[in-house]
Amino acid sequence: MIKEIPPQIIRQIFVILLILLIGSLIFREMLPYLTGVLGAVTIYVLMRKWMANLVNKRKWNPSLAATFLMLASFFIIVIPIAGIILMLTNKIGTAVENSGEVVHAVKEQLSNMEDKVGYDLSSQIDPSAIGSWLTENLQGLVGGTFNAFIAIGLMYFMLYYMFTNRKDLRDSFRDYIPMNRENLKEVGVEVQKMVRSNALGIPMVGLAQGIIALIGFLIFGTEDPFFWFVIVTISSMIPFVGTLLGILPVFILTLSSGDTFQAWGILIYGFVVVGSTDNIIRLYVLKKLDDVHPLVTLIGVIVGVPLFGFIGLIFGPLLISLFMVIVKIYRKEYGKENAVTGEEKL
Repeated sequence: MIKEIPPQIIRQIFVILLILLIGSLIFREMLPYLTGVLGAVTIYVLMRKWMANLVNKRKWNPSLAATFLMLASFFIIVIPIAGIILMLTNKIGTAVENSGEVVHAVKEQLSNMEDKVGYDLSSQIDPSAIGSWLTENLQGLVGGTFNAFIAIGLMYFMLYYMFTNRKDLRDSFRDYIPMNRENLKEVGVEVQKMVRSNALGIPMVGLAQGIIALIGFLIFGTEDPFFWFVIVTISSMIPFVGTLLGILPVFILTLSSGDTFQAWGILIYGFVVVGSTDNIIRLYVLKKLDDVHPLVTLIGVIVGVPLFGFIGLIFGPLLISLFMVIVKIYRKEYGKENAVTGEEKL
């Protein structure tokens, strides 16, 4: 005998499918502007306490306080990022030209080793192909960033609402997110920690390494030191290989120009001084900001840059962190903790 499915379950499944269908359509159309949503969440988390202080303690009008903080975020966050992007845009040709010089310098160094190795290494490297690949990816990086700037209007519209309607925002989360209040509060705490770590910690590490590298570039007389400062700052946000990506091209270019002492000086300075800066900053700063695991940052950069362009260096790790928080809450909400046996403890 075939049992009938209860009508209540059919209606529930139908509603769930309808929610998924409409939600997927909305998400697909909102994807190009997801940068604005993440930007609004990031700035709100960073400035939420300041907003509460202005409204509750200094008795500012909520609209005035929100406008003040939005203007502050524009001048402190948006304009510096836009300046870096404009510099990269103007320097794409220089970057490609420098990449060609680096490749030719590498081929020269390899040709000196071919007699010892007994294998033709330099002929396997195609400078034109590398230049074309760099041109395409650099333009995509900057172009993706300019597409993200279209979302600035959405970001500030959302941010104004979030600042001026904080209580309504909290009530909306409680009404629409299917979690109990305890887990929802835990999500808020975790999101706040991860936003601070990603939005403040990662750029601080990159900027600190960039400044230290700039000092070395000026000491050893590197050509176009401020360009390489930006390159080191950006590449330092990538764990494990960031410092290498910024310092090694300068070393190879300087070595190929015949300045052997300066080249080795930059290389040693980069690995010893600039490299140690990462450990110092992470030890004394990021630990206070709930340091994010380097693998989360690395995967976030891999995912974020194709999605968001330059801003993906920050929003990519944030997206991975948010995903991990949701999985953690799901496991806590619906998963069953299995008792650990004595054998497993051993």
